[in-house]
Order: sequence, then structure tokens, then C-alpha cells
Amino acid sequence: MLGLAGLLLVGLLTGVMLLIAYTAWVLSHPPRRTYAAALASGRAGDPGELTPPLPFTLFQFSSGKHRLDAWDVAGGDPRGPVLVFIHGWGDSRIGALSRIEALAPAASRLIAWDLPGHGDAPGLSAQGALEAGAVLDLLAELQHQAGADAPDGPPSIVLVGWSMGAGIALHAATEAPKRGLTVRGVIAEAPYRLPKTPARRMLISWGLPWRLNLAPALWFLGLARGIGPRWKGFDRREVAARLSCPLLVLHGEVDPISPPADGAAICEAGRGRLAVIPAGGHYGLWTTPAHRAAASAAALQFLASLGVPSGSIAREG
Repeated sequence: MLGLAGLLLVGLLTGVMLLIAYTAWVLSHPPRRTYAAALASGRAGDPGELTPPLPFTLFQFSSGKHRLDAWDVAGGDPRGPVLVFIHGWGDSRIGALSRIEALAPAASRLIAWDLPGHGDAPGLSAQGALEAGAVLDLLAELQHQAGADAPDGPPSIVLVGWSMGAGIALHAATEAPKRGLTVRGVIAEAPYRLPKTPARRMLISWGLPWRLNLAPALWFLGLARGIGPRWKGFDRREVAARLSCPLLVLHGEVDPISPPADGAAICEAGRGRLAVIPAGGHYGLWTTPAHRAAASAAALQFLASLGVPSGSIAREG
């Protein structure tokens, strides 16, 4: 028979195990930011609801066992690059709308989609560890749309990612050549180096514990996803060091989720440009007027510096 101390110990261990399981579940099941959520907050839910509205079509592409939806938005410059947006954890393609609004004049097309486990997309979130494959599947679809004999060559792609999506963009850009794909540049907004960094800060912001539960939860998720308990190869500074295309890092000066020091280290490793948004946080860089002006100016200047040596591709339909 267990004594009182033994029962208390068993209860404590059970509670910790349940907390670890809950933490792993939360990280794999982010909040779903859907059209209904945008409608409830009084914000635009698709490009046609922007002011002024932007014409767009829908298309699907395959990634693994999933079919994922994407918006194909008409840009203002037929000779501009194709911008592919990659959102952060707990966000969706709806989060791309404020960025699309600002950057559309410099692009030929703007592609926004939901990562697996986010928005309306099926699947589970992998916290940025595996999603680069879905990005490459999307780029392959865009190249297929252009056709093998496109007179202007393959599309000139620029990846635009924020938070978790920034790291995914870096990873996808380094892996693209292995699949015969070309990424012309990367705009990484509020990137972080390691998965534990934003996870810990998000748990704290929600008033949840992290000291006993976060490391074991990440250990378990790493094993479950086949990348190992230490998430080998995830460090975005190491990924950026392998980057072969131009890089712009946008970072809020007082970002409480993704440390500005991480953004600076990633930028340095990738031999990129760093644009620090004064008084900017993790959110609101594209919705707060002063921050939007600074972020937009840096991004547009970066896009202008790239040029478009290979052709853009016209939208279908």
C-alpha cells in the first residue's frame, strides 16, 4: 500500500505528465484564424474586401496527403516578382492581407495560403520543422503553371514569412535548389532561432507554466516528427548561413516573442540587410501606421534591389 507521501508523489507525477501532454497538444493545434474570425473582428477576410479591393482567384495544390488552398492575387507590376507569403503560428493567409495591401504595387502576383493545421487547412502544425516541404510543393505548382517553355523563364519568387513563417521561408529557400526551384530573395519578419523561444514566451503570455513541461513536450514532438528530441537542424541562424539568395530581416525593436538579437544573428549569418522597426513589437508592424510605413519602405526597397532577371508569370484565368 502506498502511504500518503507516495500518493502525493504519484499525483504530482500524473499532473506533470498531463501538463506535458497538454503543452504538446497546444503546440500542435494552434488557434484557427479563419474567415469567420476576420468577420467577427471587423477586418477583411479576403483580398476582395480590402480597400480598394484586389482581384484574386483560388487554386489548390497537393502537399503530402493534403490539398491546400491558395489565394492568387493580382499585383500592380506585371514585370514584378511573385511574392509567396508564409504566415506564423496561430495565423493564416488572412494575416497576409495587410502585407499584400502594402506590397501589391511592386509584385506581379501575390500568393497567400494556410499552412497545415492553420486557418482552413487540414493537418497539424509542426512548429516550422517540416513545413518547408509544403512551400516547395507550392513553388513547384507555380512553376508548373508557368509551363516548361515559358518565354520569360521560371517565375521570379520572393518568399515573405513572419515569425514561424520566417524560419520556414529560410529553410525552403535553402532546399529549393535540390528540387530544381529558384528563390530570388527572402523577407524574414520577426524570425527566431530555436523552437523553445517563442513557445516559452507564448506560454508565459497565456499565464501557463513552462519550466517543467515545455522541454519534455518539445522533446516528444521532435521524436514524433522524426527530427530528433533536440530538433537537429532547426536553428535558423545555421539555416541562414546556407542561404544563397538576398535576405531582408524585418524586426520590431521591442518584440516580446522573437528576440531582436535572434533576428540580428540570423541576418548576419545570411549576409542580409537588417531593418529594425522603432518601437515595433511582434504584432502590428503592418497595421500600426508608423510601423507599416517603416516596414513597407524597407520591403519595397529590398524588392527594387533584386531586379527581375527572369520573367514573372501571368495569373491564370
